[in-house]
Amino acid sequence: MPDKALSLPEITALLVLMVEGREISNVELQERHGLTLTGEPRQNLNDLKLVESRKGKRGAFFHVLTDDGWACLTDELRAGVVIPQRSGSAGSALRAVLSGLQGFMERTDRSLADVFAENTDPAPAASSEDPATPAPSSATPAPDVEERIRAAYRELAAKPGAWVSLTKLRPLLGEVARATVDEALVRMNRMPDVNIVPEDNQKMLSREDRDAAVTIGEQEKHLLWIEAR
Repeated sequence: MPDKALSLPEITALLVLMVEGREISNVELQERHGLTLTGEPRQNLNDLKLVESRKGKRGAFFHVLTDDGWACLTDELRAGVVIPQRSGSAGSALRAVLSGLQGFMERTDRSLADVFAENTDPAPAASSEDPATPAPSSATPAPDVEERIRAAYRELAAKPGAWVSLTKLRPLLGEVARATVDEALVRMNRMPDVNIVPEDNQKMLSREDRDAAVTIGEQEKHLLWIEAR
C-alpha cells in the first residue's frame, strides 16, 4: 500500500477502474459512473504507478488499473479500506460492501482480478504454441533488441515523436523471436521516453494489427511512441 493514505476520490477512482477491469476514458467514466479522474487525484495515482493514464488522439484521457493498482486494492481490502466517516450513509454502505467482498474472496480463494476480469472479454490462455503470448523469462532482454526497436521506430516515424504501428515495426526486427521483442517492449514501456498504447478506434484494427499487438497489463496495445532526442 502507499505510504500515505489515499484520498476518497482516489479510492473511488481505483474501485471504479477495478469494476470496469479495462481501459476507459473520462467521457465514459462520466457517462457510466458520474465521475472523472483528473487533476491531483490522477497525477497522484499515476505517480504511485497504480493507474496508467494516456491522452487519446482527441484529447480525452484514458485510464486503466495497473498490476500495482490491483495489488494495492487487494491490500486495502485486507486492511479494511479507510472510508472517511464524514462520507455518511453512502460511505457506510460502501464499507459494508467491500467488507463482504473481502470475505467472499477469502472463502472462495479468489482474487479481485478473478472477480472483475469477468467483466471483460477473456484473454486467450497462455500456450507455448501461441506466438502472441510472450514466454516467461527472468532474463533482461538484450540491449541490442531495444536498440533495434528504436532504430526501426526511427525508420518508420514520419516525423520525430510520431506514432508507429507495431504491425509495421515487427517485420523490421528480422529473426528476433516474438517473445523477446514483446519482453523488450514491455520493459521499454516503463521508460520515460516511451509510450505504447491501444488504438483508440478498435474498429479500424485489421487482423494483422491485432496479431501484432503486445499485451501489457492484460491489455492489447498497438502503437509505439518514442520521444525525439
